[in-house]
Amino acid sequence: MLGGVRSRTYGALAGITAAAAAIGVAEGLAVLTGAATAPLVAVGGVVIDAVPAQVKNFAVDVFYTYDKLALLVGTLVLLAAFAAVTGALATKRAIFGYAGIGIFAAVGIAAALTRHNAPWYAFVPTLAGAVAAAGVLHLALRQEPAESGYTYEQRRWLLRVAGGIIAGAAVIGFAGRWWATRRGVQAERDAVHVPEISESPATLPPQADAQLADLAPFVTPNKDFYLIDTALVVPQVSPRDWKLRIHGRVERELTITYDELLKRPMIERYITLACVSNEVGGGLIGNARWQGVRVKDLLDEAGPKQGADQVVSRSVDGFTAGTPTAVLLDGRDAMLAIAMNGEPLPIEHGFPVRMVVPGLYGYVSATKWLAELELTSFADFDAYWIKRGWAAQGPIKTQSRIDTPRDGGEPKAGPLVIAGVAWAQHRGVSKVEVQVDDGEWQRAELLAVPSVDTWRQWRLQWTAAPGRHRITVRATDNAGQTQTDAVAPPDPDGATGWHSIAIDVR
Repeated sequence: MLGGVRSRTYGALAGITAAAAAIGVAEGLAVLTGAATAPLVAVGGVVIDAVPAQVKNFAVDVFYTYDKLALLVGTLVLLAAFAAVTGALATKRAIFGYAGIGIFAAVGIAAALTRHNAPWYAFVPTLAGAVAAAGVLHLALRQEPAESGYTYEQRRWLLRVAGGIIAGAAVIGFAGRWWATRRGVQAERDAVHVPEISESPATLPPQADAQLADLAPFVTPNKDFYLIDTALVVPQVSPRDWKLRIHGRVERELTITYDELLKRPMIERYITLACVSNEVGGGLIGNARWQGVRVKDLLDEAGPKQGADQVVSRSVDGFTAGTPTAVLLDGRDAMLAIAMNGEPLPIEHGFPVRMVVPGLYGYVSATKWLAELELTSFADFDAYWIKRGWAAQGPIKTQSRIDTPRDGGEPKAGPLVIAGVAWAQHRGVSKVEVQVDDGEWQRAELLAVPSVDTWRQWRLQWTAAPGRHRITVRATDNAGQTQTDAVAPPDPDGATGWHSIAIDVR
């Protein structure tokens, strides 16, 4: 019995070693064939597209913006478990091990070849990785076991091999990702000259930012702006190769290059973007100074046909968002953005071009790495998140948040500033009220804003008495609608409720 246990342990380690060799080789080759062709990324992309919306929501709730990293780690763990079982079975019959490698290859190749715009050679990293895995497993199984199982010397040999291969796979994987980044478009992005705008630059009025500790700054720095998308690897799109195709139900189909886009009239606006997954009081929201070309100008040039009530924006990786055509034509500053806070779009925020639409949640408007605008109808096409149960229309709801003091904080008794942000993009915020414990609602001071398309800072002076207190905030928009206290989750069209914190005043 002991020999069987030793054999299975040896086989499990052999299987894991073979899997590490496969991943290392595949990651190394993916530097040349494109990061999206790596089997972990390709399979992860299929998982992201295939899992139910409830699972996606759970992942965002638990892992926040690290959900994709968690997916990759989870995939590695499952692969290691599968490899261990396969290797253990292979000590009985080698065919089980090679069959497991065949399954790995089939899944990886199918995933790589079926991704959006996959090149014909997308199968190469997975196939090469499978060959490497088969070779390692073959070497391990050639070590003939004794009657009582694999000997100490044989296991020590495999441990040395395993350690070297696993370490090598990790080095190749990290080095490959690093080199892929070096081979990306960062240098081209840095060389872009942001053109002059065609009208007055966006300016902040005095007292737009209270500049308080823990209060979100009025302008969110690029490095701090939230990141939510479905791309496991950030697309690297060269501005030399970028083209925008405007087609579908239009009078004139247009194709625009990046250089041609930069020569068009430019606007610059402060606009707040928010993710529909943002919980009440959450941080999946940010405000930036965007520069770009009005979508309306392009649509007017293309000429939408009767019945084209939806504009589908499509990313280079196949993601789609459906925006009401009427919203893009109603005069708001919806744009194809080429700059963010005075510099070319960061790559992870959609370089070279992305959509920015005031007043709509990102899932129906904020497509990054933009490649197409297709005029169609809501009756004929459901975009990415709509197929997964989210609402087709995504107007942003009136919301407010307390930033300072922090929930669970222990401020000193005496004068205290309660402050935060409130938003109702494209309607604007007219009032913010704060309630301490069960007291009367007190009207907070609203700071200035450049337009109704941004969030608004607010603050309230309060004399804090010792003890435990609960602070709640609510906002009212310019249409006179006060945010509801009814608690609802983000799914299917945005969270609702009042943000509330508890503090212990010392």
